[in-house]
Amino acid sequence: MPARRTLSRSSRGSAGGRTAIPQLDWRAPQPAPIVLVSGPEDVCAERAIAAVRDYLRAEDPSLEVSDLRADDYESGSLLALTSPSLFGEPRLVRVTGVEKASDAFLTEAIAYLDHPQDGATVLLRHTGATVRGKKLLDAVRAGTGGGVEVPCPAIKRDGDRHDFAAGEFQAARKKIAPVALRTLVAAFADDLTELAAACQQLIADVPGDITPDVVSRYYGGRVETSAFTVADTAIAGRYGDALIALRHALDSGADPVPLVAAVAMKLRTMAKVAGKRGSSAAIAADVGMKDWQVDRARRDLGGWNEQTLGRAIQATARADAEVKGASRDPVFALERMITVIATCAPFGG
Repeated sequence: MPARRTLSRSSRGSAGGRTAIPQLDWRAPQPAPIVLVSGPEDVCAERAIAAVRDYLRAEDPSLEVSDLRADDYESGSLLALTSPSLFGEPRLVRVTGVEKASDAFLTEAIAYLDHPQDGATVLLRHTGATVRGKKLLDAVRAGTGGGVEVPCPAIKRDGDRHDFAAGEFQAARKKIAPVALRTLVAAFADDLTELAAACQQLIADVPGDITPDVVSRYYGGRVETSAFTVADTAIAGRYGDALIALRHALDSGADPVPLVAAVAMKLRTMAKVAGKRGSSAAIAADVGMKDWQVDRARRDLGGWNEQTLGRAIQATARADAEVKGASRDPVFALERMITVIATCAPFGG
């Protein structure tokens, strides 16, 4: 049976408001009479919800698990599901859709906070998509009912995705080479769910450390990975190599749309760093990236200036529109984008 740890406290909630309840990491949540899983990142929320269930089940295998929808709620359901059964088994009630809850649910949930049932854990999932249920959230965060909060903020920035993937391997006590981690994150830059699944597949399937060759063997066909090879050679001014890399990516089945998106991501990173002075750590903190990303962007910026970088970004924006339907020849649009990028750097052209 796992031992319950001391709950850490924070003075602020996931939305920046004051809170009197512990704020728990979604990777290591713990049960309480009320568990509020807040924020838009469903991948993290699903992990947190499953972890609470597993924790309770490890304490008592007879755990009863029930699900409620706050937006399609029948009066009396919450109290019925949390009330002790004949044999007194622990109960976990998972409530989804709190951000669009019915008036009946909100009324009964707020009343429940004043008299939570012994042996019951009520888990409230609120995505933050609306302010619906604010009175209930405020009451939970004020400490009514003896709750905890598990914030699941959106993971959108490159640095956040890198931290997410690194955390997956750290949690599994699995080593992954920095280059391998970067390649993996780049390969799933637009889908956190797929990135999480890829990390778990590598953790489960690979007996030793995760190397760049391992990531390439598993996910070398991902469009975004090929795109970063194309972008790297074009940004370095290696025009011929960039066209060859582009042709190889297309022949391997790469879709032009995410390919352009990956190139745009590299250029946006360069634009964020361009002109900034200070240490890599200071710049990284300012623009929301990792130190190594700043270092890489600084290397990529060699030979570039404001005019050529702007030209490359404009060419990429044009290609993005063309591969999404503005042109009948997406391959030509890609070749023109790569030509502009490669001939702008480092020649100033």
